[in-house]
Amino acid sequence: MSQTRGRYDFYIGLVLAMSSSIFIGGSFILKKKGLLRLARKGSMRAGQGGHAYLKEWLWWAGLLSMGAGEVANFAAYAFAPATLVTPLGALSVLVSAILSSYFLNEKLNLHGKIGCLLSILGSTVMVIHAPQEEEVETLNEMSHKLGDPGFVVFATLVVIVSLILIFVVGPRHGQTNILVYITICSVIGALSVSCVKGLGIAIKELFAGKPVLKHPLSWILLLSLIVCVSTQINYLNRALDIFNTSIVTPIYYVFFTTSVLTCSAILFKEWQHMAADDIIGTFSGFLTIIVGIFLLHAFKDVSFTLANLPVSLRKEERAANGTLLSTYDCFNHDEESPTCVGEMQAPESLAARRNGSLSAF
Repeated sequence: MSQTRGRYDFYIGLVLAMSSSIFIGGSFILKKKGLLRLARKGSMRAGQGGHAYLKEWLWWAGLLSMGAGEVANFAAYAFAPATLVTPLGALSVLVSAILSSYFLNEKLNLHGKIGCLLSILGSTVMVIHAPQEEEVETLNEMSHKLGDPGFVVFATLVVIVSLILIFVVGPRHGQTNILVYITICSVIGALSVSCVKGLGIAIKELFAGKPVLKHPLSWILLLSLIVCVSTQINYLNRALDIFNTSIVTPIYYVFFTTSVLTCSAILFKEWQHMAADDIIGTFSGFLTIIVGIFLLHAFKDVSFTLANLPVSLRKEERAANGTLLSTYDCFNHDEESPTCVGEMQAPESLAARRNGSLSAF
């Protein structure tokens, strides 16, 4: 009966996590459209510290969508381990990338599409090989986990790093470096997930008729969650306002997932009883996600589509027909011919396309 109940909870957590990704992926688009409308009106941008977005209904629609996603995510953590729920956040990358190409005209090139696909495949592998967390059924057990020296050191480091990024690095490099604001959101997100997990246990105990509201840990977790989520929303808005949505979303996913998996491993000791093949599978899945994110980010300015792939084949065909001359032939024949001029200018055109100054074929 316990095994059946565990399987039932697993599928509930899986469905909730998938629906959460859809809501959160859509929320990025709504928020970005609201911020763009404010920029056209000349309002002070969120990236510069402005809060005019609070008067924009599209931004509020995005916030409500994110809220619905976070509620579903909250419930998913109550039913399933964090190592299952968190990797499924890659679905929000796919949703956001597809919607941004339709509604924000943020074109996703071939590298980006392959990157999104790799992120999904890597997440699937991670889910299959996800480690099992230690069972924590009561707030008393959760309080013992939170008081573990390893977690205390981890939480202290997270707070110190966040404060340095917020007050020292952010004002200097936040406008130009995409990693600053995203790192703030991600490392604080690890603590927010821990709070969500603890509150999920508290809610279960509350429904079981236990005096949860008298337990001080419940209120500590709730207050910590409010502070963490508020900070995440603030700096995620800044990142979305300054940088491309299709870039912010996947990078945020990688950093956030890394932080959460690290926090869960420390807090719930998930890796102690894993088999060797599961360890390899988990790391392979995560590395696959990182490769996908790299493809999406590193080649974002390259105008490269499926239409570009036959170019080399067309050149080979022209060479076979005798219409493509080598550089040596150009220097030994008419240097001013159209073919020679085109071939001499080809490297310059290719470099320009790599810099994003020319459109795709």
